[in-house]
Amino acid sequence: MKILSEEKKMINGGDVLIKALLKEDVKYMFGIPGGQFLNMYDAVYKWGREQGIETILFRHEQAAAHAADAYARVTNKPGICFGTVGPGALHLVPGVGAAWSDNIPVIAIIPQVSSKYDDSFTLQGNLDQISMFKPITKYQRSIRDLEKIPDAVEKCFRQAVGGRPQPVVLEIYEDAFLEEIEEDKIKIPGPEKYRPQLKSGVDPDSVDEALNLLLTAEKPLIVSGGGVMMAEAWNELREFAEYLKIPVMASHRGTGTISTDSECFIGSTIAPSSNLHAASNSDVILALGCKFSYILAHGDEPFWNDNQKLIQVDIDPAIIGRAKPINLGIVADCKVFLKQILNAAKKKEKVEKREWLETLLDMYDKYKKTLIKKGSKDNVPILPERLVKDVYEFMDEDAILIVDGGDIACYALEQINVYKPRKPQSLVQAICMGHLGTAVPYSIGAKLGKPDKQVVAIAGDGSFMINIQDLETAARLKLENVIIVVANNNAWGMIKSGQKLFMGKRYIDVDLPEFDYGKCAEGFGCYGEKVTDPNEIKPALERAKNSGKPAVIDVKIKYDIPNATKLLGSMGIL
Repeated sequence: MKILSEEKKMINGGDVLIKALLKEDVKYMFGIPGGQFLNMYDAVYKWGREQGIETILFRHEQAAAHAADAYARVTNKPGICFGTVGPGALHLVPGVGAAWSDNIPVIAIIPQVSSKYDDSFTLQGNLDQISMFKPITKYQRSIRDLEKIPDAVEKCFRQAVGGRPQPVVLEIYEDAFLEEIEEDKIKIPGPEKYRPQLKSGVDPDSVDEALNLLLTAEKPLIVSGGGVMMAEAWNELREFAEYLKIPVMASHRGTGTISTDSECFIGSTIAPSSNLHAASNSDVILALGCKFSYILAHGDEPFWNDNQKLIQVDIDPAIIGRAKPINLGIVADCKVFLKQILNAAKKKEKVEKREWLETLLDMYDKYKKTLIKKGSKDNVPILPERLVKDVYEFMDEDAILIVDGGDIACYALEQINVYKPRKPQSLVQAICMGHLGTAVPYSIGAKLGKPDKQVVAIAGDGSFMINIQDLETAARLKLENVIIVVANNNAWGMIKSGQKLFMGKRYIDVDLPEFDYGKCAEGFGCYGEKVTDPNEIKPALERAKNSGKPAVIDVKIKYDIPNATKLLGSMGIL
């Protein structure tokens, strides 16, 4: 009797894509459905959820990209966002651009109309999406065949996390989504099969040269940047700095890489008086994963000193010496470098005291006391410093802080390390692009990435409205202990400050009308409240925390110009 062979199981391009993403341990995909994604969604519905992957529906693709960005920042894993062909892809651009500017590994997945409609006037067609994403992505891949999906996913992940992390874009034609293949003919290896799992070591001579420069310096300084954060090298950094008693200044992206309770911490960014003094007076600088952006005054005089010796360590050779002349450039992962230089330092005598460090610590202590005094006033309208102080004192010690907005962001960063220790991967802000409208989507992405952490966002009233629609997403997901504080000064504060400082108070398009953001949040299904009394800030935050819903607290504050805005203006940035 003839035995019939077992029927082969057929799978389509949507199945293959989800299988490939699961191999990369993808848990969430942030986006909005589109017709070309039907097979992808069907794969998630039929079997993907059971295996651990879920789509998160947003109300705007820009917000979805921001959420993927925040997820990547707090987990150190690539965030996945998607939008449909044409307008969906266009809407992703702002969010992907903000991630690109801050070197965040985001993978944007977009479809393309069927090949049979190439160069035709079909719906949403004729858009060169790959060219559109080129300026804001490290790598672009477009595929038309199902069999190429695994390889494309592998290459996108390798590029997103390899070297300097940055976004990539994967375009998949509808042809590939619709095509079918026998399941056993598709092979999808894990990441350990196609990208290195270990970082290469640093040339010992370079390590010794760097150590000798630091040991012979009278006023050494370490600048800890985002490269230390991405390498998760905060423990090695602290041990090395404290062994040699070298002061450590954190860049914005490096905030949290050196704990505020370390004996070597002197502040974040260039704003504190201790950091301004250190930047201009140090004789040898060790810059770790730091690109000297505008936040660090581009490494220029008078904030820095062209006579300083600079040791620059970065995973990307294109960054070394780009902003500031170097004496020694080392291409390396910061964790690998710090392990090696720490081992080398331990062969030398431990430094017990350094007057240079003591001077800077004293300056930083006085700086903090000034901020605390300002933040303790009961003025009405509420002072921005008071709002920030109360929020920071209320926050859990391991909470994730989202910063969105112009002037209020300056106040928030000014006090970032004053009240509680700052943990690694606990500050999320689109700093280099200066992107607004991130409070809501960043909060969602951060909370999904770290569900056990409290998430608190501080936003200006102008920036908060940009992606307000995704409060519905937060409410639908039932995200608890997510609190967004709106610093409401009825203004586009930073631009109004510019018009006040440099345009003779000729104000135009900077004053915003009265609006109750708490009531608006209630309409989306969130908890909402308005605060006008400074002594009600903490009670309102407590009520928000206990509401069991995502919450928005609308706090009326005084319009004022922060010192950081004046500093940016003096640098020609504002």
